[in-house]
Amino acid sequence: MLQAIGLTSTPRRDGPPVVNDLTFEAPPGRVTALLGAPGSGRTTALRLMLELDAGRGVAYFRGRPLHRIAHPAREVGVLLGDVPGHPSRTVRGQLRMLCAATGVPATRADEVLEVVGLAGLGDQRLGTLSVGMDRRLGLASALLGDPHTLILDEPAEGLSPRENSWLYGLLRAHAAQGGTVLHTTGDPKEAARTADRVVTIGGGRLVADQDVADFARTRLRARVVVRTPHAARLAAVVSREARAAQRSVEVVEEAGGRLTVYGSNCAEIGDTAYRHGVPVHRLADEIGDTGPAEPAAGGAERGDAAAALSELPPPIRVRPARGPLRPLRYELRRSLGVRTTTMIMAAVLVVSAAMSVLLARTDGTALPRVLAAWPALLPLPPAVLGAGLLGALSFGDEFRYPALAAARGTVPRRLGLLLAKLTVTATFALLLAALTVVGGAQSLRLVYGPDLIEIPSNAFALGASWAGLTVGCAWAGLLAAGVFRVAGAGIAAVLAVPVLVVPLVQKIFAVPSARSVAGLPGRLRELAGWQLPQEADHWILVVARVVAQPVGTALALSLAALVCAYLFTGLRGKARW
Repeated sequence: MLQAIGLTSTPRRDGPPVVNDLTFEAPPGRVTALLGAPGSGRTTALRLMLELDAGRGVAYFRGRPLHRIAHPAREVGVLLGDVPGHPSRTVRGQLRMLCAATGVPATRADEVLEVVGLAGLGDQRLGTLSVGMDRRLGLASALLGDPHTLILDEPAEGLSPRENSWLYGLLRAHAAQGGTVLHTTGDPKEAARTADRVVTIGGGRLVADQDVADFARTRLRARVVVRTPHAARLAAVVSREARAAQRSVEVVEEAGGRLTVYGSNCAEIGDTAYRHGVPVHRLADEIGDTGPAEPAAGGAERGDAAAALSELPPPIRVRPARGPLRPLRYELRRSLGVRTTTMIMAAVLVVSAAMSVLLARTDGTALPRVLAAWPALLPLPPAVLGAGLLGALSFGDEFRYPALAAARGTVPRRLGLLLAKLTVTATFALLLAALTVVGGAQSLRLVYGPDLIEIPSNAFALGASWAGLTVGCAWAGLLAAGVFRVAGAGIAAVLAVPVLVVPLVQKIFAVPSARSVAGLPGRLRELAGWQLPQEADHWILVVARVVAQPVGTALALSLAALVCAYLFTGLRGKARW
């Protein structure tokens, strides 16, 4: 049972609310159509029920509001507009990613693909889907959690009659299993054909709540459509015979030799035309709409009552989007579900290998810079730039294609999602750093022979610095994209480290130091309060040397500032809710 009580939207610019004190029910086991003309408040009513728009009122899904349901996707399946997703992602990959977000097994993706008729198109890219396929994918996404209630906004818009018939057949099958189905439409004939109950709204208010039989009798009107070259003559004859027989028949003349006759049928009109020798080119029965829905009489009194009641329902607050239930699995499928990640890594490895070979031709470049493919003219090596780009896309693509927050326009800032992104991004960065060094060494061995490569004595410290640089830049890109909600900001943050922050740090380090950090391991051991192993001194000194470098200090400062900005924007967003 879905119950909407006192739904009232927040007025804009001192105007009337789009939805005003709307109350209705959608019973289980039946398909309910929310009918209204464009601008009547259909979509706003759905968004209020789903806590996507602020206002007043409450919507109960089997006795609970949405924000009190632990796993909303397993109770309510929603389809509002198109399916948000990266155009290069496959249909199956999109659903498996959403499976990780909703906490259901990945096998559920193939099950719903079979249900919606996309079993053979699982490997097709989202960017190539037609309107009908996109609607099927949207319905598959809504069915992933096996919800009891389905809420769909204009699900048949743009579909062919065959696809339309299939869609509503599936909705009826869901209702036949005891589920609740609510969909919006602006076509009265479609509502009468597809629904068991029709809720009609106009001007944001309830006009009628009827069974489909009562709706068809009171709202729809049978008519006969006739096309003839002698429309005026046939209209006069039909009207004259109706008056003689004392029948209530209305004839409406339209352009192009068309007549619309109310209160008669095809047999009577055809017989009349035959008797008077009037040729008929078309003769058909139709069901017509009586006109746009209007609020019932006494609208002023009802408006005053609604205004008085608008203060009574509880406020509807826009709730934050929920993070994925399995964030690490979700992030892995999100990153590896498109070719961008592998293409960036492959491009970085090829460019790095070529640059290593070119740098090794001269004796002026040290071996560590040769293996890292880092010429002096570049602010950062290709591997670090690639890691920063992967980090920026981790949040940038999330905001561009918000699979976790459809119709909300934002992405959840949950700690679990952030940790999963940091972990996956760091893994890719370390893999890219290692492959770059190994690929550079193999390229040098192939081109110049094995004598060029010698393991330096400080290889461990160099490796730690190299790993810290790649991971730090990847995290800087990720956090900046998360703060500013665009991948370009992440790339700018990565480039700002060597271009802006490092020169500033170098100026600070150029000042003569009056203090020394000698004895830092011993003081840290005393501060910890327990006896640290002697091997820890070596690790502490390595970390201190890495951070003490201008690039390391600049990167640490940048990361600290981005973490604070990320936490600040996250807390500010929660304060709004």
